[in-house]
Amino acid sequence: MDTFSVRDLRERTGELIHDAEAGKLSLITKHGRPVFLAIPFTDELIEFGLRPALAIHLYKEGVLTLAKAAKLSGESLEGFIATLSKLGISVIQYTIKDVDEELKDFE
Repeated sequence: MDTFSVRDLRERTGELIHDAEAGKLSLITKHGRPVFLAIPFTDELIEFGLRPALAIHLYKEGVLTLAKAAKLSGESLEGFIATLSKLGISVIQYTIKDVDEELKDFE
């Protein structure tokens, strides 16, 4: 997520647009305080609405845990997992190292 000051917007509007086209959120600040969040217009936003789309995005970016993203979306944990599954987004976040360590426990 990029951060822009209100003053930056005059000179960096193109960068803000580029970020949105790339699916990135941007935070706009005034005197160091958040003023608004620029959210890309995505298929998820159209299909699910603002809160679920934001939750999906923040979960995919690793900003929110699964439980916190579900809470933000307004869905139950099970419902949010089903939504992620429908979108092809994995809820299992194991690295190869994690899997190897788990398998050692079975030896």
